Parts: sequence; C-alpha cells; structure tokens
Amino acid sequence: MRTLVALLLYAILLVLCWPLAVFLLLAWPFLWLLSIPFRVVATVMAALLALVRAILLFPARVLGRP
Repeated sequence: MRTLVALLLYAILLVLCWPLAVFLLLAWPFLWLLSIPFRVVATVMAALLALVRAILLFPARVLGRP
C-alpha cells in the first residue's frame, strides 16, 4: 500500500513538475547511500540501550520478580 501511494505521488509530481521528478529519480540512490551510516548508528544505539536495560534488570530477574 505504501509503495502504491509513493508511486501515485510520484506520478502527480511527474505531471506537475517533470524536471523535479527526474531530479528526484536520479538523486534517490545517492540519498539512500547517504542514509546508510545513520541507519547503522541507529541500530548500534538500539543494541546498546537494550544491553543497558538487560544489565539494569538482571538483578530483578535473578531475584525472581513477579
């Protein structure tokens, strides 16, 4: 469904302003490549927060929280 909406919005943009649509079509892979490091950092931060949470909740697990 999300892909269909994106395709519909792109078609509307293509009709209204085709130079911008062509630029977006050419720039999209480069923008995706630039976003990869941010995705890696987000994954590492999520893992670190999960580790900290597990370390902090470990005593409660050992003592048998209800």
